[in-house]
Amino acid sequence: MARATQSKKPVVAARRGPSVAMIVGIVVVVLFAAAVGFGVYRSQQSVAAAGAVVVPPNATAAGVPVGNANAKATIDIYLDFQCPICREYEAQSGATIDQFVASGQARVIYHPIAILDRSSSTNYSSRASAASGCAAAAGVFPQYVKLLYANQPPEGGDGLPPEQLVSLGQQAGAKGSDFTTCVSDNRYGAWTASLTDQSSRAGVTGTPTVKVNGQQVDLTDAALRQAVQAANA
Repeated sequence: MARATQSKKPVVAARRGPSVAMIVGIVVVVLFAAAVGFGVYRSQQSVAAAGAVVVPPNATAAGVPVGNANAKATIDIYLDFQCPICREYEAQSGATIDQFVASGQARVIYHPIAILDRSSSTNYSSRASAASGCAAAAGVFPQYVKLLYANQPPEGGDGLPPEQLVSLGQQAGAKGSDFTTCVSDNRYGAWTASLTDQSSRAGVTGTPTVKVNGQQVDLTDAALRQAVQAANA
């Protein structure tokens, strides 16, 4: 008896869906990528909110150094351009400081901080400090400091407008349009905020504060001279 012949169909492998392990792996990878992306986003947002600290040329993250870096004495001056006593200290000891710098006996690190913003209606302390960063970048910081003190506005007012801060920089010797743009854009505002925060963490509670080789000295010309001369003895 003849056997019935059955047609043979091609064998096709059954299609299987992804395994549970594969699905879990994919979910983990996606969640990890999302977490990383969110972390980067939050980090970028935090930096944007805080303001990236751009340090002016000829300055550091701690202040503006003037004079011979190898001098035996380092004078740290914490100042606020809105501070009348800072102006008085400049009038009293500015020539002495200039003499020490010129002779190589000392270098000065200026810390232009902003603790008296409340004394103006336009945050003048912060604006003047940021503008002094522009002066440092232009190579005219010491001259600019003297002009800011000579033109110090009264407490409680608006402070000097940006165009006058620019004009004083030009009088100090700043050249070109970049200084104008720097002041107008408040380019070194975050630097000012960082200096102010550093001074607070260092225990500076008022301006001016003057230190010689890390030791605070009285705000007299005699005390400054004695400390610098002792460092050079």
